Amino acid sequence: MISQTEQVRAMTDGTNTQFDAIEALTGKPIAAYSVSTLDDVSAACAAADAAFDAYRATDAETRAAFLEAIGEEIIALGDELLQTAHRESGLPMARLTGERGRTVGQLKLFADVVRAGLWRQVRLDSALPDRAPMPRSDLRMRMIPLGPVAVFGASNFPLAFSTAGGDTAAAFAAGCPVVVKGHPAHPGTDSMVAGAIRAAAKRTGMPEGVFGHVRGPGNDLGTALVQDPRIAAVGFTGSRRGGLALVQLAQARTVPIPVYAEMSSINPVLLMPAALAARGAAMGTA
Repeated sequence: MISQTEQVRAMTDGTNTQFDAIEALTGKPIAAYSVSTLDDVSAACAAADAAFDAYRATDAETRAAFLEAIGEEIIALGDELLQTAHRESGLPMARLTGERGRTVGQLKLFADVVRAGLWRQVRLDSALPDRAPMPRSDLRMRMIPLGPVAVFGASNFPLAFSTAGGDTAAAFAAGCPVVVKGHPAHPGTDSMVAGAIRAAAKRTGMPEGVFGHVRGPGNDLGTALVQDPRIAAVGFTGSRRGGLALVQLAQARTVPIPVYAEMSSINPVLLMPAALAARGAAMGTA
């Protein structure tokens, strides 16, 4: 099985117009996919921005139905989705079956949250008209949608932390359109899931542009996505280096935006002399 670094390196054909999906177990190309352009990024952001007002105005039931429809469309893809993810990621079918269930479960969970209105986190502090030395009016707070959200798919979770993963579900639940930058390690999987989201959006009458999807190796697309002034927040799962780079881009904007990142870390493993002496051979084969 080849590493993900080798997998991504093998993708480009040198023309920057298409790249290959690579079979993780053999290192051989599976299929070629077009590389999105910077114009594609701009168009997706413009469409998301145009859809924002209409989407944020949808009622709870409509938005929840959209989330549930995404899950239904993913299930409707059947074993072909799992087989594609298996070839691209090298992950076992059993693991991917569970991850698909997790993905659909997340979408259903956020649908329930939307219906219950919990995402608004409404808070009301009653007025204190008799407070001294001066009265206080009532204070009200609730969460509101930020705007279009850029989501970066993860390499090691092709379903639950990628195109229709938790970041996408959360943004949709909050009333925010989404533009996904698919991870180049599993473009076939991403394309299938993106199609499921588009089908769900059409079936439930969502505004045009509520979902966008761009793909390709390299950093230029992601950089342009984060720097686009129409993007209001970023969701990222991946390396510490990549996450911090996105944070820098987001904070360098004229209007900085938040980056919600789950980044990798290095966890130290300490082997004590007494433990090595007592069971070193066993630990070496565990």
